[in-house]
Amino acid sequence: MSDAVQTTCPYCGVGCGVLARPNADGSAAVLGDPDHPANRGKLCVKGAALGETLGLHGRLLHPEINGQRQSWAHALNHVAAGFRQVIDRHGPDAVAFYVSGQLLTEDYYVANKLMKGYLGSANIDTNSRLCMSSAVAGHKRAFGEDLVPCTYDDLETADLVVLVGSNTAWCHPILYQRLMAARAARPGMQVVVIDPRRTATCEDADLHLQLTPGTDVWLFNGLLQYLAAHGRTDRSFVAARTTGLGEALSASAAQSDPDAVARRCGLDPALLRGFYALFAATPKVVTAFSQGVNQSSAGTDKVNAIINCHLLTGRIGTPGTGPFSITGQPNAMGGREVGGLANQLAAHLDLADPAHRTLVQDFWASPTIAERPGLKAVELFDAIDAGRVKAVWIMATNPVVSMPDADKVRRALKKCEMVVVSDVIRDTDTNACATVLLPALGWGEKDGTVTNTERCITRQRAFLPTPGEAKADWWIICQLAQRMGFADGFNFDNAAAIFDEHARLTACRNPLPGSTGASVTDIPRVLHLGGLTGLGNAGYDAMGPQRWPVTGVPPAPGAPDFVLPQMTLVPTPVRAPGNAVSAAYPLRLNTGRLRDQWHTMTRTARSARLSAHIDQPQLAVHPADAARHRLQDGALARVTSLWGTAVLRVQVSTAQTRGDVFAPIHWGSTHASAARIGAVVNPVVDPLSGEPEFKHTPVTVTPFAARWYGFALMRHPPETLPALAWWSRIQGAFHTRLEFAGDRPLTDMTPWLRRFAPGLDGEWIEASDPARQRYQGAAVIDERLEAVVFVAPTPTLPSRQWLAGLFALDRLERHDRTALLAGRPADPGVDQGPAVCACFGVGRNCIIEAIRAHQLTTAAAVGQHLKAGTNCGSCVPEISALLR
Repeated sequence: MSDAVQTTCPYCGVGCGVLARPNADGSAAVLGDPDHPANRGKLCVKGAALGETLGLHGRLLHPEINGQRQSWAHALNHVAAGFRQVIDRHGPDAVAFYVSGQLLTEDYYVANKLMKGYLGSANIDTNSRLCMSSAVAGHKRAFGEDLVPCTYDDLETADLVVLVGSNTAWCHPILYQRLMAARAARPGMQVVVIDPRRTATCEDADLHLQLTPGTDVWLFNGLLQYLAAHGRTDRSFVAARTTGLGEALSASAAQSDPDAVARRCGLDPALLRGFYALFAATPKVVTAFSQGVNQSSAGTDKVNAIINCHLLTGRIGTPGTGPFSITGQPNAMGGREVGGLANQLAAHLDLADPAHRTLVQDFWASPTIAERPGLKAVELFDAIDAGRVKAVWIMATNPVVSMPDADKVRRALKKCEMVVVSDVIRDTDTNACATVLLPALGWGEKDGTVTNTERCITRQRAFLPTPGEAKADWWIICQLAQRMGFADGFNFDNAAAIFDEHARLTACRNPLPGSTGASVTDIPRVLHLGGLTGLGNAGYDAMGPQRWPVTGVPPAPGAPDFVLPQMTLVPTPVRAPGNAVSAAYPLRLNTGRLRDQWHTMTRTARSARLSAHIDQPQLAVHPADAARHRLQDGALARVTSLWGTAVLRVQVSTAQTRGDVFAPIHWGSTHASAARIGAVVNPVVDPLSGEPEFKHTPVTVTPFAARWYGFALMRHPPETLPALAWWSRIQGAFHTRLEFAGDRPLTDMTPWLRRFAPGLDGEWIEASDPARQRYQGAAVIDERLEAVVFVAPTPTLPSRQWLAGLFALDRLERHDRTALLAGRPADPGVDQGPAVCACFGVGRNCIIEAIRAHQLTTAAAVGQHLKAGTNCGSCVPEISALLR
């Protein structure tokens, strides 16, 4: 694509390169960058749909104080004065920043510098605390530094890849497709999935170990014992490169019987022994893990239990081996590099070490330096609720949806003296609690760097004009710092100058590998960007993707990127999750991401393509649990814990184990009335990492007392909705759809269409049956469908996909009008069913019909007939399931 700008996808931690070119209508043409090492030209459906999520609708474009538009100068002076007053009255620990893996590294750097080096508090934490802080804590215990010792190439060259607590096919689709392509090229390669759920990732795995939630440490402690007992200890590696073997083996001695471990993990002993034998017999093993490991009150121990098995066998630091933390957000790694967590300093320096603090303070020439760790995310909002934190600045995140015990987070913010939010979208659950709103630049408008899961630093470049008065996050932070009297430390002209300072700090007193004559004051770290200092604006603009360390001295051909330091096997005693199920709360709630949505949907919900696959907040329930709790597939259910409640659509699924339910994290109050699953989630955290227990909340599930169900599709939805007991909003290609339900009997059926399409002057097609609580209606203007509404006493309603197709027509035919009254298409073949392949808009019914008609047996054959699965590949596991 000529004249396209090279940039980076803003979604998951794979860090795919993107070629983007703006269109005249404010959208953009987006393709994968074939020269980027992460994705080699491929994009998942979220990345491919980036151009559809742009535009100024709903944007925050001007500073506001208490809902009133203000100038930047007035708003920044107001915030600076408020922060200064709080600090003068209560000290620096009475203020806090809560930031995000959506920030660029340069934004993260100046925020951390301001809080820790100038305000003198470490009360800056990040939503990355919620997804990968257990990996950080585990790395530091094992390696002494937050190091990811693997690359994507290792996944492709391994002979065995173990995916633990990672629905890679949905959450990191491009990485998963690279893995599947590697296995297709080397059929001897094997993939094992360890996960309590049967996810899309399991569909093409060689083995799925569907363990009991919370038993990962049992399983990997048992593996450690098995490896030691079967002579797989790499004695020379252990002796020369590690410490702690005796303590780790002693702590895991109770897991030396594989059959007992299998019983505790809820696994077939033969399957577990088979996995142990496979791991033992395969020298080139990568164990990749993600949120299923990290998001736990024992997350750090889970991480170290995995790392221990690699250290015992020496399977680390060589091609095709190692423990691999797969990061969730696009710049969680960049935030880790610059000290974005409350217990970190910048440049991989240790906040608890006085020498490290002195190095940073001297480098910054700052008036102070934080001397103790700040408040981690859950602690931070608890402190706001308790009144100890009086002012908070939230950047690029939506904690009222994403945090555990989210109702408490909302209550805390509502009573906080000053809540500043810098964001792209105006109306979010969190922004509703703000006293000050500051408009930030979004993807395509801002400029800086991100670091992906394999430590690859890539430029994120602007290709769109600045909208309204929006500003770069780094600019907002620096302007506030200057107004608080810290001009000398924050007089940056651009992101390039900030990156240069960050790079110089990583190299400060950090000797080059192999150098002689090191000073006793040196503090060696693997994170070293000395080769990227002094680039200037032109060099920074032209900087291509590269993995750190970048010392300026390239490694020898064939040598690894870096040599791992002395490593430690860490004792990992087993313990149960933070809260147990009980008679009152008999089910375990697990939460996570969906394939086509991202975080709290402020971006992805704008795309009709991304809303087609799973379009409503759902609760996946095993059939036996559905029967036990009187839950009907497609009906609504109330999920309740000690902390809160949510109402979700029931999806009965054998992918769930009995006793477990699953809900997605994405829906907030802007897209559904009662689907914030964070309000339900257990706020218990890992004692070391502070990461919450998102995968194990005791809940009860009861039928939602809906007296009737309905939906409406409208070209022009009303600004305010009728009074409904429950609703959710879905973006279509030519319409907006509302799903809804009521908890009171309907007495008047006739006004339904007019409720959702008020003021229309056109043709009305309606039929109602009050006795049976049924209604269906349509509004037609100039022969084109304008709105449809269906209401019934059960959730069994007409196909939304068929009706959505009618909105694409310029003119309704006679048979279409008849079909509207009948509630079903005249030709059943036009209903493709729920979307499976979002890239090409191919539905389930269409795929099933093609499989039957042409006797297809492989996903590749389906792709040849329908194109489904031939772009990003994230729907291939679902196609495989349909084939089976």
